Amino acid sequence: MSKVILITGASAGFGFDAAETLAKAGHRVFASMRDVAGRNQEKAAALQANKIDVVELDVTTDASVNAAVAQVLKAAGRIDVLINNAGAGATGISEAYTSEQVTRLFDVNVVGVQRTSRAVLPTLRKQGEGLIINIGSVLGRTTLPFLGIYGATKFALDSITQSYRYEVAPFGVEVSLLQPSAYPTDIYTKGQMEPEDSDRIGTYGEVATILDNMRAGFAQMLSGPNAPDSHEVAEALVKLVAEPKGQRPARVIVGTAFGADVLNATAAQVQAQALGALGLGGIIPAFDTPNA
Repeated sequence: MSKVILITGASAGFGFDAAETLAKAGHRVFASMRDVAGRNQEKAAALQANKIDVVELDVTTDASVNAAVAQVLKAAGRIDVLINNAGAGATGISEAYTSEQVTRLFDVNVVGVQRTSRAVLPTLRKQGEGLIINIGSVLGRTTLPFLGIYGATKFALDSITQSYRYEVAPFGVEVSLLQPSAYPTDIYTKGQMEPEDSDRIGTYGEVATILDNMRAGFAQMLSGPNAPDSHEVAEALVKLVAEPKGQRPARVIVGTAFGADVLNATAAQVQAQALGALGLGGIIPAFDTPNA
């Protein structure tokens, strides 16, 4: 069944591929991005050539988000699925990131999801159905050195996603978290935030070499004939959208889990026990189980 889907951050990477793949699956896709008439004009034109609607949307401003959602509703009359994909990466010595940088990263990766969800949820709740998919990461479950600032945003997104899943389920709205592993996308180039405090980096001495070696290891893993295929994420989104209402899982890992699958299973048990102890067991969506 064809659905109206709004995707954020669709100018590149997972978002661009997902927009094309979901459109090919028969859905009406609104691919949103910043600077449609400027630096992303070529990407916008490529999507439009495939009969995909392109919408200007900056997840860091309420006005832009609200205007984009209003544009989609005017054009399509409804929204069935919101995919919160827009995000930025950050790899570097944690101490060398300024507080302003961390604030900017959280504004995109966490507050941006809150903005778009708030803008879309009144429509989904009124409809009595709908789906929000947040693009998290296995780094929202496991922590690696030099990725803690980025991982912190994904840990936060995990918490927000789970809370929303409980809160809006009574309205017939589902919320799921997609947890991709490492894939070769633009987030490691154009979307990467480097720490700005070079003086702090200089005081870390040989530790900086560990970071360089880790980056080299990631580069090798994400290139060559055996590199993971980022299209797996788009395929997982198509599958999740197609799942029958009431059967969409809380979390879906795509790619190598790095232990996130074990932590997901443990968290599901802890969540169920905690909610049960507080008398909130009835708010758990029917499809969620301690082994989810």
